[in-house]
Amino acid sequence: MSFDVNNPVVGLCVAGVQVEGTPTEALALYDQAWAARTDDFDAAVAAHYVARLQPTADLTLHWNEVALHHADALHDDRLHALLPSLCLNLAESYRIAGRDADARAVAQRAYDAVDVLPAGGYADMVRGGITRLRERLASSSSGVNV
Repeated sequence: MSFDVNNPVVGLCVAGVQVEGTPTEALALYDQAWAARTDDFDAAVAAHYVARLQPTADLTLHWNEVALHHADALHDDRLHALLPSLCLNLAESYRIAGRDADARAVAQRAYDAVDVLPAGGYADMVRGGITRLRERLASSSSGVNV
């Protein structure tokens, strides 16, 4: 995924990824990104990264919902680059919460959106994540496939 690193929110998130080995430092940068948001794109990106380092599954779920909510408010091409990953993360949060029907629906949305990503490592990573999530969901269900 390629975003404008001159965008302050994106820059803070990139800096956070670079120090994720020190979670408190990274989360502080992600929190700064959230505070610096100016529109739904910024909010979706910041919430996506804030979700990564939450101490509980419930908080992770909350931030993943916030991220997708803001992405859904976008009405331009920036949504296409965000949507598959945001849906994948939210679907996994729903799976962990035992909300398998919600997880399946959002996993399907991720699957439907992933083809808009340019070929390459990022798209391959997201596709692999969707495949693994769908397998986990299928194995936890009574034979219902997503």
